[in-house]
Amino acid sequence: MTTGTNHGDGDPLDPYALRTAVLRPAGGWTALDVVASTGSTNADLLAEAVRGAPDRSVLIAEDQVRGRGRLDRTWLSRPGAALTLSVLWRPEGVPADRLGWLPMLAGVALADAITELAPDVPVALKWPNDLLVGTTRGKAAGILAEMTAVSGGGPGIVLGIGLNVSTPATDLPWGATSLAAHGFTATRAETATVLLGHLYRREAQWRDAHGDADACGLRRDYRSACASLGSRVRVERPAGDHLIGTAEDVDPQGRLLVHPDGGARVAVAAGDIVHLRAADQP
Repeated sequence: MTTGTNHGDGDPLDPYALRTAVLRPAGGWTALDVVASTGSTNADLLAEAVRGAPDRSVLIAEDQVRGRGRLDRTWLSRPGAALTLSVLWRPEGVPADRLGWLPMLAGVALADAITELAPDVPVALKWPNDLLVGTTRGKAAGILAEMTAVSGGGPGIVLGIGLNVSTPATDLPWGATSLAAHGFTATRAETATVLLGHLYRREAQWRDAHGDADACGLRRDYRSACASLGSRVRVERPAGDHLIGTAEDVDPQGRLLVHPDGGARVAVAAGDIVHLRAADQP
């Protein structure tokens, strides 16, 4: 891991300005570092968590060369064109069966941040936490949450976000997009500041409610943002089988409730699937 700021293709991030904006007392975060290049911000922050990194720490990389998504999918970006960050939460007092809301909470915070910075850019979420942007609903961000034991006991959750801010179309896989392709003009620094503000507020409200997504309004807001609800979907499972039906709701544990044709409604957890696709998508 190399420290410092990388003056790559995009606007350089100023760690001092970011700390002033998002650390206490101005914001709710306790520590923030910006590195020029690393393999994975999640891997680095997981290691720091074991060594005692404080709750609500943030790590941002100008260049991430071994980014990971769900099921070990790779996530690559051009230096300076994406916002790649990880945060550490130690949500003491939250039951384990409610921790699955954290990636979905991050999706809502992402959507809130983009809407604040660019109200005319359409945003939505694909269950569980993909950020969809524009009328074509291309994927602009991915989220990965990982749990670890932390120094001092209790659970530690490291949540990573990779957001395509100005990534060129030639660098993107099929189905992906960037914010800039839809008229987004905010800098990565502005985006990081606003996003971290929404992440802090959402997580603090959720933690204060002991992870109750209804009590803190998270499930309501997630439902409003989720484009998957009401649509015909195909749930692809690790064993190779699939389930086709209508995505009707999200339950209090964050599971997608799918009503298959001629069958009873099924609760689907994010960890139990390989892909969620539109039913007519090849």
